[in-house]
Amino acid sequence: MALKIDDLPSAIRQAKKELRAALPNYRQVFAEVEEAISTEARRIASQRDRGEDVIPEIQFSDIAEQRVAADQIAVVKARGACVIRNVFPRALVQSWDEDIANYVERNHLDKHLENRAEDKYFGQLASSKPQIYGVYWSKPQVLARQSASLTEARVFLNRLWRNESGGQVHFDPERVPVYADRLRRRPPGSASLGLSAHCDGGSVERWIESNFRKVYRHVFAGNWRDYDAFDAAFRPDVQEIASPAVCSMFRTFQGWTALTPQGPGDGTLQLVPIANSMVYILLRALQDDVAEDDLCGAMPGRALSIKPEFHAPLFEALSSIPKMEAGDTVFWHSDVIHAVEDEHKGAGYSNVMYIASAPACAKNDAYLRRQLPSFLKGESPPDFPADHFEVDFSGRAMADDLTPLGKSQLGFDL
Repeated sequence: MALKIDDLPSAIRQAKKELRAALPNYRQVFAEVEEAISTEARRIASQRDRGEDVIPEIQFSDIAEQRVAADQIAVVKARGACVIRNVFPRALVQSWDEDIANYVERNHLDKHLENRAEDKYFGQLASSKPQIYGVYWSKPQVLARQSASLTEARVFLNRLWRNESGGQVHFDPERVPVYADRLRRRPPGSASLGLSAHCDGGSVERWIESNFRKVYRHVFAGNWRDYDAFDAAFRPDVQEIASPAVCSMFRTFQGWTALTPQGPGDGTLQLVPIANSMVYILLRALQDDVAEDDLCGAMPGRALSIKPEFHAPLFEALSSIPKMEAGDTVFWHSDVIHAVEDEHKGAGYSNVMYIASAPACAKNDAYLRRQLPSFLKGESPPDFPADHFEVDFSGRAMADDLTPLGKSQLGFDL
C-alpha cells in the first residue's frame, strides 16, 4: 500500500520533533558518525587514487562452485557493492545487444519517444536521442532475467542478507522475482544523462514512515554501531510514496548487466562504496543547520538526493566502477549512494540492461500480481511511466519464450 502525506512540511517538522525527542544527544551522535564515515571515505579515496580496486570483484564461476571466500563476502558487505564477472558468455551478450538495437529500430521506438510520458526520475533528457529506453519486454531482457546463471548470482546476493530474526522469516532468498526495468543505450560523446548522487527506494519516507523508522531503529536510538545494512527486518514492510520514480519492490541489490565494454570515463556508474552511509544521511537531516521543514532537500516521489552542501564527506569516496566487459554485472545495496558520470568520453556505445536482485516476500508477490498483466499485454510495468510503447512491437517476448523458471519469476504461479 502506498504512503500518502497531505501536508509534507508539517509531517517533516513532526518527524524531526519525535526523532530528536527520542535522541536528545543527536548532535553528539552525529559528530561520532561524521568522524567515522569521513575516515572511511578518505580511506576509500586513498585506495582509489592509488589505483586499487574499491569495488570488490567476484568471478561468477566462484559463486557457481561455492568458493567465494569469507573475506571476500566481508568486503562486499562493507562496501555494499560488487562486480560479478562473466555471468554470461561475451558472444551471447553481444548478440543480445544487436537484437535489442534491431528491436528498437524496426519498431521505430524513436518516434514513440517523442510523445513519451515525462519521467520525473530522470527529468527531461537534453539530448534529442534518448538514452534510457522505456523498453522492458525485449527477448534479450526476458532471457537474461530468467537465466540460470543470473538467477544463481542473485540468490548468492540475497543470501548475504539476514532474512530471519525475532522468530520471523522476512523473505525467501532462493526465489528471485522479476522486477522488469529498462535499458540504457548511451552513444559516445553524449553529455546529456549524467545523474547526480542519489539513493533509490524512498526519500522523505525514511524519516516519516513507521516501518522505515524500524529499519533504522538502531540509528535513531543512537546505537548506530549496531545498525546492520543487511538486516532485512521491517524492510519488506515499508511503504513508499507512489511515483514513476519509486521502486515499490524490496530489492536487496540494484544492478545492471553490461551489454558492451565500458569503464571509467564512458558515462558509467559511480558509487559511494560505504554500506552504512545511510547512517550519516539520516542523522545529518536532524542537525540544527537544516530547516525544520526540510530533510536536506529530500523530495517526495523522487530519488533521495545527496548534496555537497549537506553530505560533503561522502563525495570524497564517490568512485567510478571498474572496466566492465559484455556479460559482467554490477550490483549495489539498495541504500548505497550512486551516480552516473556526466559525459561519455569513450569510443563505443555504453549499453546496459537494468536487472536488480530481489527476493520473494509478500510485498514483492503483490507487485508481481500487478506486473504480470503488463508483461502479457506488452505494457510498461506499474512502477514506470505509462508509455506502453511495446504493446504493438513485433518480436517482443511472449509467454512461450518463458522457461518454467521464468514463469515462476514473473508470478504465473501466484
